[in-house]
Amino acid sequence: MANWNDPQLDKSGFGASPRLNGETIGRTTYDQGLRRYMLSIYNYMASGILLSGVVALLFAASGMAEQVMVTPLRWLIALAPLGFVFAMSFGVQRMQTSTLQILFWAFSVAMGLSLSSIFLVYTGPSIATTFFATAAAFAGLSLVGYTTRKDLSAMGSFLIMGVFGILAAMVINIFLHSNGLALAISILGVLIFAGLTAWDTQRLKNQYGQVAGTEWAGKTVIMGALSLYLDFINLFMFLLNFLGNRR
Repeated sequence: MANWNDPQLDKSGFGASPRLNGETIGRTTYDQGLRRYMLSIYNYMASGILLSGVVALLFAASGMAEQVMVTPLRWLIALAPLGFVFAMSFGVQRMQTSTLQILFWAFSVAMGLSLSSIFLVYTGPSIATTFFATAAAFAGLSLVGYTTRKDLSAMGSFLIMGVFGILAAMVINIFLHSNGLALAISILGVLIFAGLTAWDTQRLKNQYGQVAGTEWAGKTVIMGALSLYLDFINLFMFLLNFLGNRR
């Protein structure tokens, strides 16, 4: 059974015809299928981000975010997206594609509620500026991951370890309240998630040869969209620490 997070693929030598699930097919057919597959991932990711943005804006504009974020419910709102990520990641093998779709949209709504807090901290224009800067950076980094001939798989484990390092540093800084450590975390966060954007894009592209035409294709699209969504949002949040103007 295929593993949605397995970066390996059925590779062919330079100049050889591409192989899809062990069968040799024409280059044009393979490329057309690959473009549809990647477009589906980007469409899901973009739709999820749009849904989160609308939910965040409405929740903040209604005044409910300001009321809820000073109560213990803020912890439920903050941790709910993480729960959806764990549920999807660990349950992907036994879940149907339709179940993953529902969880992805639920995750996007939960993430929107969580992100509503940024409207209480930063000005609207600076949030918009940072969002478009993130979108431009993400597009460029994803293009690099899609087009480069260099194998980026070796840096994947290093970057993921970096994510855990950042999380540990963020927890420590809750108690230290160090501005210098916060700045270092933001800088490293931007660099790590920039690398993960390119790495995830190449990983998803390489998976196409394994999952196309199988029951895993739909699942890989959803989980791929989730990965890129997380790359985008984390890149956005770390950049917001630099570009955002506080109220």
